[in-house]
Amino acid sequence: MKYRIQALLQEVQNLTASNKEEVEQLRLKYLSKKGEISQLFSDFRNVAGDEKRIVGQMLNELKNTAQDKLNEMKDAFDNQAGADALDLSRSQSPIEFGTRHPLSIVKNEIIDIFSRLGFTVAEGPEIEDDWHVFGALNFPPEHPARDMQDTFFIEKNPDVLLRTHTSSVQSHVMTTQKPPIRVLCPGRVYRNEAISYRAHCFFHQVEGLYIDKNVSFADLKQALLYFAKEMFGENTQIRLRPSYFPFTEPSAEMDISCDLCGGKGCNFCKHTGWVEILGCGMVDPAVLEACGIDSKVYSGYAFGMGVERIANLKFRCKDLRMFSENDLRFLKQFDSAM
Repeated sequence: MKYRIQALLQEVQNLTASNKEEVEQLRLKYLSKKGEISQLFSDFRNVAGDEKRIVGQMLNELKNTAQDKLNEMKDAFDNQAGADALDLSRSQSPIEFGTRHPLSIVKNEIIDIFSRLGFTVAEGPEIEDDWHVFGALNFPPEHPARDMQDTFFIEKNPDVLLRTHTSSVQSHVMTTQKPPIRVLCPGRVYRNEAISYRAHCFFHQVEGLYIDKNVSFADLKQALLYFAKEMFGENTQIRLRPSYFPFTEPSAEMDISCDLCGGKGCNFCKHTGWVEILGCGMVDPAVLEACGIDSKVYSGYAFGMGVERIANLKFRCKDLRMFSENDLRFLKQFDSAM
């Protein structure tokens, strides 16, 4: 029996394991009720009386060595797991997760909806020249938008200004790409307006442009109806009212049915049952020609909307200034909208 104990002691001292599961298997093999060491203790009663003291000491040493060895391996794996889970780059103070800005939430939703119709995103500079902002888009020289009251000019002669609409991106696209063109132009724009609860000197727009052969006003209407239903709900209705924009002909303003009153009339829709959300129209042939596109072959439509306007309709924010004041109490309300 002494030889069995000595052989098992040497075996235990050389134990190795590659994970905690193997350590547990070794524990069952040596220390469980049916394990090898437990079996030796069962055989201890057959040892001669004069040998019991020595054999007993050897058995206790074997059991203690096995327990220490298994505990050592188990602790090593526990410490390794703790070290792997420890992020030494973390701040000592807990850091709360942030939220997406409500305007980013709405802008991304608009982009996602129109991407299903094949629109891709196009971007351009915020500091522009007069031709891309006004000239290419059929604004006459005497148009009020060119006046200092509406536009932030950086330089005069040549005119350098902060773009007043993201239609300037469409000018870049039309002069550098050949039809078919199907782009969405999101971005920040600037206008010289007094800041109030309903207006700001900067805001955000998303404009769309589609140019190809045989594009019709019916195509525009169907695209906008799809957008309205995806953004505001399946029961949303739209109406198009005649309007005027220098770069589209014919032009229209689009309203959606008020989702608060279901079109019956309330304070929010000023008892009309309708809420205006965007402007649109067929691209004026003069704009196509100015950008090098043959208006006898191609036609197209364009639309534009204010992101703040759509965000107000979705989230019922009564003060436009809240979107730019970085008040965390306000921004945290949009956790559930992500």
